[in-house]
Amino acid sequence: MAREIKCIGVMTSGGDAPGMNAAIRAVARACAYYNVRCIGFYRGFQGMIEGDYIDLDARSVRNIISRGGTILKSARSKEFRTKEGREKAANHIKEIGVDAMILIGGDGTFKGGKVFYEEFGIPVIGVPGTIDNDIAGTNFTIGYDTALNTVIDAIDKIRDTASSHDRLFFVEVMGRDAGFIALNSGVGAGAEEILIPEEDLGLDRLLESLRRSKRSGKSSSIVVVSEGDKIGKNVYELADYVTENLPDYDVRVTVLGHMQRGGSPTCFDRTLASRLCVNAVELLLDGHKNIMVGLINNNVAYTSFEEGLKEGHGINKELLRISDILST
Repeated sequence: MAREIKCIGVMTSGGDAPGMNAAIRAVARACAYYNVRCIGFYRGFQGMIEGDYIDLDARSVRNIISRGGTILKSARSKEFRTKEGREKAANHIKEIGVDAMILIGGDGTFKGGKVFYEEFGIPVIGVPGTIDNDIAGTNFTIGYDTALNTVIDAIDKIRDTASSHDRLFFVEVMGRDAGFIALNSGVGAGAEEILIPEEDLGLDRLLESLRRSKRSGKSSSIVVVSEGDKIGKNVYELADYVTENLPDYDVRVTVLGHMQRGGSPTCFDRTLASRLCVNAVELLLDGHKNIMVGLINNNVAYTSFEEGLKEGHGINKELLRISDILST
């Protein structure tokens, strides 16, 4: 028989992602609907360790659905990686009266939640919030759609300058281990080449692609580079290599950086966060634990942390083929 849940804690952890505030709002309001107390912990696991929290009710989360970032703030806690740190966190949440936790973040957050449940038996549900979209068990993570649209908007503006000055722009986007942002934004923005960590296309292929673009009459080009791409040590080294081998190109580099994490979340991310977090509350009340809730084929589904922490879903190689055709 599932133990009665009277108080649910929520936190955001790891890199911030647009839509996290919509997720916090959904947890607080679902708790209010089911007459359950809701506690928000500041700075993720570190806030649990320090007992740094706030009571959240339906009114305290008004007007945050459209805000980027996270009102609960986010951090990576070295102390939580130790048994002593996790014990402090467990003692604090028990003192406060928290019966279960909803963790909004990425794979590092879920690893911490899995260990926390195994050591102290506190029910945990994970909600995927990361712009990288690299979590197994869901087609989309909270923040990914907004980040894509931010990148598209930036590349559209860069292309105006590239066309005006006949330049080749290397645009670096986030994605140290996953190329979802680069691949999808590259196709959406009409990039001539897309470089991602999952596919080592090689320097020779890149040079030939750019030569082909020149021969076809293109006077400017956009190359989207995931920060984890393996061709060069970094995007600047890659740009220098192209300059040395293709002197006819006027090469520039733009690193979009942390602007991809910011901004008001899209309708898709607000809706996704709302769906996942209402279901997360309901799963806890129904006695579920140690799982992640996600969206598969537009249906809410849940996956064990063991499955969710396996290698994330692969990139869509069909998009690479489409990109090659459309960059002709």
